[in-house]
Amino acid sequence: MDLGRGTWRRLTAVALVMAVAAGCTRQGESAGGGNDEDLLRNHDWTRMPGTIARNDILRISALDRHIVEQDSSGGQPNPPLNLAGPHLRSDGDFTVTARMSGVGDGGGDSWLRLYGQVPVIYDEWRQERPSLRVGVTAGGRVKVQIWDGEGDEPVTSKEFDCGCSGTVTVAVSSIGDTFRLKADGRRLGTVQDPGVFAEGTVWFGLEADASTHERREGWRLTQLIARAESGDSLRVIKAPQLRQEQSDDSLRARAAEVGRPFDVGTALAENPLLTDSRYRSLAGSQFSMLTPENAFKPQFLHPRRGVYDFRDADLLVRFARANDMKVHAHTLVWHEALPDWMRENDDPEEVRRTMLRHIATVAGHFKGKVAEWDVVNEPMSDDEKSYTNGDLGLRSEQSPWFEAMGEEYIDEAFRAAHRADPQARLFLNEYGVEEEGERWDALYDLVTRLKERGVPIDGVGFQNHEYAPGDRIDPETFRSHVRDLAELGVQARVSEMDVPVGEDEEDGRQIQADEMAGKLRVCLEEPNCTSFSTWGFTDRYGSTADTKIYPPRTADSLPWDAALRPKPAYERLLDAFDEA
Repeated sequence: MDLGRGTWRRLTAVALVMAVAAGCTRQGESAGGGNDEDLLRNHDWTRMPGTIARNDILRISALDRHIVEQDSSGGQPNPPLNLAGPHLRSDGDFTVTARMSGVGDGGGDSWLRLYGQVPVIYDEWRQERPSLRVGVTAGGRVKVQIWDGEGDEPVTSKEFDCGCSGTVTVAVSSIGDTFRLKADGRRLGTVQDPGVFAEGTVWFGLEADASTHERREGWRLTQLIARAESGDSLRVIKAPQLRQEQSDDSLRARAAEVGRPFDVGTALAENPLLTDSRYRSLAGSQFSMLTPENAFKPQFLHPRRGVYDFRDADLLVRFARANDMKVHAHTLVWHEALPDWMRENDDPEEVRRTMLRHIATVAGHFKGKVAEWDVVNEPMSDDEKSYTNGDLGLRSEQSPWFEAMGEEYIDEAFRAAHRADPQARLFLNEYGVEEEGERWDALYDLVTRLKERGVPIDGVGFQNHEYAPGDRIDPETFRSHVRDLAELGVQARVSEMDVPVGEDEEDGRQIQADEMAGKLRVCLEEPNCTSFSTWGFTDRYGSTADTKIYPPRTADSLPWDAALRPKPAYERLLDAFDEA
């Protein structure tokens, strides 16, 4: 039934009260009719990045997480949200009450974010979906921002005089299509609601502004209560169970029958894993290995110098353990996905120390929890000149690691990873090396040099991104490279395969199926090929989506479509296992 935007606005009237509100102290009563649900007590906030939960009080510190462009420019904010904690389901009006302490007085901006839909991270790019952000600024003003899901920037940003500091009472109510704001009982003004909570769900985020919240204590949330209004229904929903039902008719079931250790995997993102039940079910039932799409990259878990937060990454590890999946961790050292602070120092010894500390801390944190690491990602150059005049083809541009240490950074990275987690298998991961040419030749020579120097490299990941018809390589060419590595005593794996096809490409999905099945067949037939992984499994969240528009236009590149229906590629992968 299509209720229309206006009706949804009326159905989703929202009120937010930030601070102490009279009568909002009862907990555990059934929602509706003005009864309250305490969202802090008896709910899990321990797994929210940037937050420490103790005695039903949340302490929020600044993470300053940003997503940079692939050329290292920009810095799209990537604030955290509580995926593994409570969220709300409402069919109408409701109130959320929050008490915030340690705000204003020049101590930094403090924010509560209510998401109607959680953001989507498309492989280092964040799609903002409808949300409301309200907080107290360092100057003691109340500020509200609204995103409507049609762009990166808020469609509304408005400040109100308040003089608020210490413990603050702020309220915002949505009546029809209007948010009404109050502070300490005083009406501040109104803001139009574009239908932020049209789907009837509310997810919670808490933020501290890094530019001013240099103090470790940040601010504190001491109360968070939800109340249904006008007799409407309101439910507090806890995080779903991670364990998924298994099937004998799945890719992972076929992989278990290969007769040697072999895994079939995919890249996973934590946001849809906790918010999309069908995505979660397929991820846990179809694959025996996962690669974190973004959560292990430095700009996500090491956003500030000396500040690590592993909560999102830990969530993926917990999901893997719950479903008997291996984790292929991605990635320790790369020239992309770096927080700005990692590029600020040009002293070679300090750059080296930064890299080694990062590896020791991150690989040490996950010691015994992951099976494999992409230690060094994409070290080969995109500049043709790097393969001439005796150059070795290594990427120097935009790589602080190469600029500081030369090729030795690769040796140091692998040795450091091995020290931190001696049992994990260590891989170098690269794209464009499936085909013949100078890129592959240079990579093979690099691996040969590493082995000669005693570097503990176990394998090479062939990404197999086939973005254009020219990227589609004969499986026999790929086979020859796998065999070349076998002669060096090095393993191989297909690490990030996707095959985008165009609407006007005749038999595009059949070509997609042939390409994927062909590479899998090689892996099954070559003993040193240990796994086959795609970069995501559904076009609904696939990183090849057209992100130049809002909302992004999904591509046709993965074994399941945007409606999570299997394509011919899925059936051909099953057949490849049966034929092995």
